[in-house]
This record gives sequence, structure tokens and C-alpha cells, in this order.
Amino acid sequence: MERIEGILDASRSDDEENSLRPLSFDEYIGQEDIKQNLRVFVGAAKLRNEALDHVLLYGPPGLGKTTMANIIANEMQTHIKVTTGPSIEKTGDLVAILTSLEPGDVLFIDEIHRLSKVVEEILYPAMEDFCVDVVIGKEASTRSVRIDLPPFTLVGATTRAGDLSSPLRDRFGIISKLEYYDQKDLSKIVDRTSRVFGIDMEMEAKQELARRSRGTPRIANRLFRRVRDFAQFNGDQTITLERTHEALSRLKVDHLGLDDVDHKYLLGIIHRFKGGPVGLEALAASIGEEPMTLEDVYEPYLLQVGLIKRTARGRIATEEAYRHLNIPLDLPKS
Repeated sequence: MERIEGILDASRSDDEENSLRPLSFDEYIGQEDIKQNLRVFVGAAKLRNEALDHVLLYGPPGLGKTTMANIIANEMQTHIKVTTGPSIEKTGDLVAILTSLEPGDVLFIDEIHRLSKVVEEILYPAMEDFCVDVVIGKEASTRSVRIDLPPFTLVGATTRAGDLSSPLRDRFGIISKLEYYDQKDLSKIVDRTSRVFGIDMEMEAKQELARRSRGTPRIANRLFRRVRDFAQFNGDQTITLERTHEALSRLKVDHLGLDDVDHKYLLGIIHRFKGGPVGLEALAASIGEEPMTLEDVYEPYLLQVGLIKRTARGRIATEEAYRHLNIPLDLPKS
């Protein structure tokens, strides 16, 4: 039992993080199309007194996939059990989780693309027919026993939808991609965070923080905490634009939201590999970062703002990257 409780606790955040999470669709800021569609799907499922169809949420990290899963459970007026793909090591772990579910429960699996193939196959009948087949006994006396499950909703979250196998992806009835936030919605999120934490912040400061948050609520909230630290350390009653500039400068976050790793990434392509193309493994080794971290955390935003291109031959720094870094444009001719 302790093993399963540990698995189910794997993705829980601290109290401060949870205090920032909206609890309903009405409180959730941004992702309007997804939000409105889910409102319809949840409402229809409740009218039929059925479990919501399985939901796959994908997109870059920090955009609100976990928050959306919790809201789905709240709106369905049911419980949510939380785990991660890497924490489910054995088929028995998943079977134990599935058999602990109550009718209508939401099972949230973060990083679902990291489930092993053997574990993943247990999900197929669970998602389609609400049952699992368990093999018991040893050698010649082994036999398969089918265990019925209550109707439940699986909410899977991933930053790598392409890594999901087709059989698993096809079993989700609702598939939604979360997009980067615009500055207006991020300003609203920063405003809400400042109110939750009980500290005033100038409107210009909120907008500046939103501008440098890479279109990502998680980054906006993280930067807000650090700016708040600078303000409170200096005895400020209100977070001013000047203090925000100072804090973000000390944190090495530039006006586009790029941090030290982004700069190393771009400068690595430009200076070490003459603008590219360069393979991800070679680039990661040259700047001392993990390839998966660069691909999942940093590259999506750099692609979004047009600072790099990914080609069959590797990564290339764009002309916009040179301009952003104030480096004379000298791109090699293709």
C-alpha cells in the first residue's frame, strides 16, 4: 500500500504552488478554445451521468496541463489520483492503481509518454472496456483473471505527443494541444498571483513580467516569486517597474524572456558551429546541457519566436537570433 501511495503522490506540488492553481473553468485564464470545449464535454457527460471520455493534453511544459486535469475532476465533482509515467515501473503498480479507483474518478498520468510498453499495454483494455487481465500462478499453473474496473477518466499529459504509440493515442477521445500564452493573459495571471500572495504590483510591472515569461504561466509565477523577494528584501510595499527590471536583470532574463541557457544555446550555434546546421547531441555536449532538456524545455520557445530552425541536417540560428544578440549578420550561404 505504501508503494502505491508513493506512486500516486509523485506529482503533488507544495502548498504554495497549489494555492495558485485555479479550481474551475471560470477561474482558469487562457486556452479559451480548449476550455470552452471541455466545458461542453464535461457538462454533457454529467447530464448523461457518465464518466468523461479519456483526455490527452499535450504541449510545452508549464502551460497548465496538471491544472486542467484538476479542474476536470473538480467540474466532474469527483476525485483525482495523480501519478507519473516514470513512477509506474511494473504492471502490478498500474493494476493496483486502477483497481483502487472509484466510479467516475479521474486518473492523471503526467509524462505519459514515458510509460514502458509492457505497462502501457495494461491500459488498452482498461481504457476501452474498463477491465484488466492479470496473470496469476507460476509456470504450468498460470492463468489469466479478468478484473472489472469502474468507469473512470484517464487524463494523460505529455510534452512529447509524437512519442506516444498510435494504439495509446487512438484510445483518447479528447485530444487537446495547449498553446503558449499571449502577454494579455499572462498579465492577468501575474495579477492573480500578486493578489493570492497579498502584495501590490504596478500595472507596468505586471506587463513587463508577463513580457519576459516566455508565454508560460509556470515561468511567470516563478519569476514573480523572485521579483517579490527583491521587493520585500528592499522593504518595498509595492512591486514597481524599476524593481522588476532590476530583479530580472539580476536573474539574467532579457526582454524576450531568454535566460542564460538560451543565450548559451544560441551562441553555441553561432560561434562554435558557424550558425549551423548542428545536431542536437553535438550542441548539447558543447554547452554542457542535456539534449532532452534542450529539446523539451528550451527549443519550443526558441522556435516559437523564430530564433532557430530545425532542419533534417540540424539546428540553425536565424537572422533574428543574430539581431537579438547584437551579433553582425554573417550567415553562411546555403
